[in-house]
Amino acid sequence: MSAVDLLIAAGVALLAGGINSIAGGGSLILFPTLIGLGLGTVPANVTNSIAQWPGYIGGVLGFRREYAGQRSRLIRFSVVAVLGGTTGSVLLLTTPSAAFDTVVPVLVFLASILLAFQPMITRRLKGHEDDAVDGDPVWLYAALFLATVYGGYFGGALGVILVGVLGVGLHRLKLANAMKSAVSVTTATISVVIFSIFGPVAWEYVAVCAPASLVGGFLGAKVATRIPTTPLRVLIVVFGIAVAVYLFLRR
Repeated sequence: MSAVDLLIAAGVALLAGGINSIAGGGSLILFPTLIGLGLGTVPANVTNSIAQWPGYIGGVLGFRREYAGQRSRLIRFSVVAVLGGTTGSVLLLTTPSAAFDTVVPVLVFLASILLAFQPMITRRLKGHEDDAVDGDPVWLYAALFLATVYGGYFGGALGVILVGVLGVGLHRLKLANAMKSAVSVTTATISVVIFSIFGPVAWEYVAVCAPASLVGGFLGAKVATRIPTTPLRVLIVVFGIAVAVYLFLRR
């Protein structure tokens, strides 16, 4: 890889970090960029996962107040995230890369569609909030496990999936958002550990993309309330669908 490749990757990672803060979907930008720079789909996926990990930390820090009194729930959800993230990461590394090449266009397409419908999902969840709900339904843990398996395997639009699942299970959107960040960072941390030890990581890209993603996330949070998210969301969704079609045709 050349210095130009590294510069392009860093610039896109900076943009992806900002997009994650503003509208979500940064993975749908950085992942295909890494493929375009010459990485295979699996190396691009694991490199993308590690490079964007620092951004999840900021999300957790931003919800510090929401975690008050939620220690036991955080522990339970984190255990599920560890199990699910481990399962998904191991599946990615132990199944043939051809299998990932086959399924990744579908995953990118579904992630793009989920991102498109995120505002509608959020509005519906707000309309069904009920602070009187006590305890967590059993199905919520099964759904979280499946979601974090997906997160460990691919991860695009994982936050959208988690907000939907947790919003329905907890009936409190603000708490669901906070728990989403905690579950995401746990899943991502497990993936980072496994991919760092066993995965085909392009560390040169990680070295430039990780700090760029962190800076982008910080800057994105600063401007998130000043720019319209709808046009950006539409652009990301259209780009994601185009990437899905491209990945399908190149198999």
